[in-house]
Amino acid sequence: MRAGHVGGARNEQGGDAAGPAGAATGARAGHGELRPPYRTVDLAGLVRTRARHPEAIAEAAARRVRRPLVGDSGRLMIVAADHPARGALAVGDRRLAMAGRADLLERLCLALSRPGVDGVLATADILDDLLLLGALDDKVVLGSMNRGGLAGASFELDDRFTGHRPRDIERLGFDAGKLLLRIDYDDPGSLRTLESTARVIDEMAERRLPVFVEPFLCHRRDDGTLRNDLSAEAVIKSIAIASGLGGTSAYTWLKVPVTDNPDDMARVMETSTLPAVLLGGDVAEDQEGAYEKWRGALQLPTVRGLVVGRSLLYPADGDVAAAVDTAVGLL
Repeated sequence: MRAGHVGGARNEQGGDAAGPAGAATGARAGHGELRPPYRTVDLAGLVRTRARHPEAIAEAAARRVRRPLVGDSGRLMIVAADHPARGALAVGDRRLAMAGRADLLERLCLALSRPGVDGVLATADILDDLLLLGALDDKVVLGSMNRGGLAGASFELDDRFTGHRPRDIERLGFDAGKLLLRIDYDDPGSLRTLESTARVIDEMAERRLPVFVEPFLCHRRDDGTLRNDLSAEAVIKSIAIASGLGGTSAYTWLKVPVTDNPDDMARVMETSTLPAVLLGGDVAEDQEGAYEKWRGALQLPTVRGLVVGRSLLYPADGDVAAAVDTAVGLL
């Protein structure tokens, strides 16, 4: 964060300290808790600015230093934090792990400060906070677009576009959008999501803005919860469906999972010529195994990077910096 910018923690001399998210070094530690050193977020300062000067968000967006979507390396390392807006707050067995906003912002600012991290994917509320904290300069910013399919809801697959609209992403000078496309052949909500997804892809292309489409084939278990099918055949079908949406695919990227059998990824990724990034998913019990899956898939010609959230922001040992650095090293 630039010195004097709103929202940062105050240093002992009373000034705003430099750094992505304030000044004071934290001391929390424990299983899954953020390990020092990290920067604390002045939550009261953010609330004060939002209450008294809401225009500060648009002003911060207007002066944000931008960069190309893809840099010289041709790779992307994006940290994701759009889960809370869909009511998905759990990390592993911690049901409300992502509910603490100051804690989440501290983790995000730490991740964004690490070398090799290109940017962030989040909803408006989180990106507004990061703008006020001055944490988005020279970063790629992806706005999360459809968060209407609330986790566990009967209407989960009727995933309405309740987040960023294409015109919001354009107005704020953000770099791309992201949408979730889950398809259940037995749920009519999927058809409505398919149609609205196609129209959003068209609207983004009209503005020459990239949109990252995250497709899954899924089905409901007996208890009503959704399960994403990560078999090779299912992921191939989901990629084929997503690639054909809209009047042009010129600005469409894919955000795809690693299949149940990582050895299947080579033939899976032959389904489309669209550039793709890998998603991370929930915190894995075998995180080293997850890294190895990503490492193999990142060698494929259409795979251009990683978009990972919970497994990097909430590692079991709390060492966000180490988790992020390991992921960056895979690129």
